[in-house]
Amino acid sequence: MDILVTGGAGYLGSILVPHLLGDGHKVTVLDNFMYQQTSLLDCCFDNRLTVIRGDVRDDRVLADLVPRADAILPLACLTGAPLCMRDPHTAKAVNYGAVKNIAELMSPQQLLIFPSTNSGYGIGQPDIYCDEDTPLRPISLYGRLKVDVESRLLDKGHCVTFRFATLFGISPRMRLDLLVNDFTYRAVAERFIVLFEPHFKRNYLHVRDAARAFVHALEHYQEMKGRPYNVGLSEANLSKWELCERIRHHVPDFYFAVADVGEDPDKRNYLVSNQRIEATGFKPAVSLDDGIDELIKAYQILRRNQYANA
Repeated sequence: MDILVTGGAGYLGSILVPHLLGDGHKVTVLDNFMYQQTSLLDCCFDNRLTVIRGDVRDDRVLADLVPRADAILPLACLTGAPLCMRDPHTAKAVNYGAVKNIAELMSPQQLLIFPSTNSGYGIGQPDIYCDEDTPLRPISLYGRLKVDVESRLLDKGHCVTFRFATLFGISPRMRLDLLVNDFTYRAVAERFIVLFEPHFKRNYLHVRDAARAFVHALEHYQEMKGRPYNVGLSEANLSKWELCERIRHHVPDFYFAVADVGEDPDKRNYLVSNQRIEATGFKPAVSLDDGIDELIKAYQILRRNQYANA
């Protein structure tokens, strides 16, 4: 299969692209390498890989690449609320406009698998799990753009969309601004953290399992198309305080406390049900505890510098 991956040198793409190549697919990566990352260098020996340094907002590039692909995985994105808030014009052009353009260039025979986010659930109700029929109430520009373009894609019907949980784990294009990655880094490097609104809950998913979800959808596309799917660890609907307690099992001298004043600018707070995708046969393979162990090991190598989107 010929697969086009926009943003294929990013945090998720740097895990997904080698996986696709290993499965025998031909992969074209379109990426602007905005972080000067070198995450696909170890794939360049593979003659099934094509790398194009370009901008997903360039209509001419898309018009050339999209019709040639059997499947399109539009990962290119300004990811996260802080980055989108800092540059809303670019966020709208990349996160909404470019994806819309890709969909309009596609034929019904082509496969489209779109990574959305469960940030769209915004603020959920206590003890009630958000499933794919739960109303979407995003509270950030990032969430709104993802929800709006997902709705447009699902209206066309020929796609699969993933409402991913908050990702964690090591990638060649690392991100230390993701919650589990950040908290674990602070536990290892600083030994303490001060929490704002520690009761806020989220769901989590290892980046390798996010990549596996794309492979699963490619293999089960006809049964899955036309629907959104929550994708996360069902045993990891945790508050920030509970997450810190899990990390302390691995870093016993990690100290955390609640701030007396201040608030978290990220107000997301929800529980998520992943039953729909689990019913298709997909189950995450990497536990939260295994991911924390991986991060602790990696943080003997990494130190906080350029590894973030924020």
